[in-house]
Amino acid sequence: MPEADDWWLATLQRLEAAGEEINWAVFRRDFLRKYYHESVRGKKEFEFLELKQGNMSLTDYATKFTELAKFYPYFDGEGVEFSKCIKFENGLRSEIKKVIWYQQIRIFPNLVDSCRIFEEDNVAHYKIVSDRRGKQNQQRGKPYDSPAGNCKQRAALGQRKSGGDVPAPTVCFK
Repeated sequence: MPEADDWWLATLQRLEAAGEEINWAVFRRDFLRKYYHESVRGKKEFEFLELKQGNMSLTDYATKFTELAKFYPYFDGEGVEFSKCIKFENGLRSEIKKVIWYQQIRIFPNLVDSCRIFEEDNVAHYKIVSDRRGKQNQQRGKPYDSPAGNCKQRAALGQRKSGGDVPAPTVCFK
């Protein structure tokens, strides 16, 4: 990447001439200014603020969260782990959030791992339950099916009681 090398050498000279300390935060700031226009950074920041898990798997949500968090300037530097965890939790689907929030996990990788474990366990559980229900439903007939010629309401001489002592005609709908 000759263009990136040229950019970095020029930036390094400029920073050294200005007497600025060269560290990761400075490099990142200048890199984003150069390769991500301000309007793109603004859109990415807004996308990050609006991010919710929705129908994404937890892995996809965590990946997208991490990718977009790079563009959110308040998550740059030290002491942001707490805020990052709160933002991540708030974007989770409610069934995951309900189980995870009380644990108050404030180390981002640990939070993601706990959520992933919960999601995997839940998916496995619901698959087992769904498979069982599917097998049960295959064995059952329709609730209104009855063997041919078997009307349950037949009474002696084609009559049944109507609730009082008055006989009422029985109609078989088969």
